[in-house]
Amino acid sequence: MTIRIGTAEPRSTFLAQGNALAAVLPRHGARGPYEVLESPAASIDNADRLDRGEIDLGFMAANWIGRARRGEKPFAGPIDLRMVAPMNVGPLFFIARAGSGITSFDDLAGKRVATGPAGSGMTQHAHTILAALGHDIDWIKPAYLSFADGAKALASGEIDAQLQCPIPNVVMSGLDAAVPLCVLRYTDAELATLQAKVSFYRRATMRKGALRALTEDAAQPGVLNVLVCHARADTGKVAEVTAAILSAAADLARAEGLFNGLADLLASARTEGARLLEPDGVFLHEGARRAYATAGLWD
Repeated sequence: MTIRIGTAEPRSTFLAQGNALAAVLPRHGARGPYEVLESPAASIDNADRLDRGEIDLGFMAANWIGRARRGEKPFAGPIDLRMVAPMNVGPLFFIARAGSGITSFDDLAGKRVATGPAGSGMTQHAHTILAALGHDIDWIKPAYLSFADGAKALASGEIDAQLQCPIPNVVMSGLDAAVPLCVLRYTDAELATLQAKVSFYRRATMRKGALRALTEDAAQPGVLNVLVCHARADTGKVAEVTAAILSAAADLARAEGLFNGLADLLASARTEGARLLEPDGVFLHEGARRAYATAGLWD
């Protein structure tokens, strides 16, 4: 039986992670074959495609899964999603050109900022971050551009800043190599406010040297990205995939840098329990629950 994995747009982080899963999991007992599919609207598309039975597994950011389960807009009705595994904590960070004078979140006021396509998950993050810190979207001048188009516009000076997705990603790496950049900073109070007000955000650290623009470690808000399935998914197959993810964490990190930290994230299930494995009220699939229990990560 082919296992179809829904990811995101071309050159996206979800697509890179999906390809890594397809390559690595068969070596850890989760038999394929696998088909990795692009999903232009990423999390939203993947929830809808799981509901229609067009994919078996889907990557989603945790800010969307509760909305899909409850049937809140943009979803037409409730979708019976189930959790399989956390994938990573992806820092959501703003960048600007070095020397522009834009170095902190507060410097974005009135600036032209690429937030992602209108209606996308990244634009939703822009709304969420701004609202939590006391602003509406008009506090900036949003430009609804894809990652690649936003990077081009930032390099050419058509915009002042861009909201970027987790690294490593090819768009960000290429832009960082071509243009001197600055990763914008948050104050400790701003980060604490974001974590307190937004349940699906966690503190993430971007390490010095990961980009030319990172001359020191930078604390950023991070969103929990997850792998989900539909409630009707086969219990045995979900258990097999989940067990493979648990045993393959180190191999996945070697195959794709976006999985760096996955082993520690999975180990934190021992102390975080439902906060990590059942975020925003989306329950573990019974097959996944079985795998976590076998691994000693869930009672």
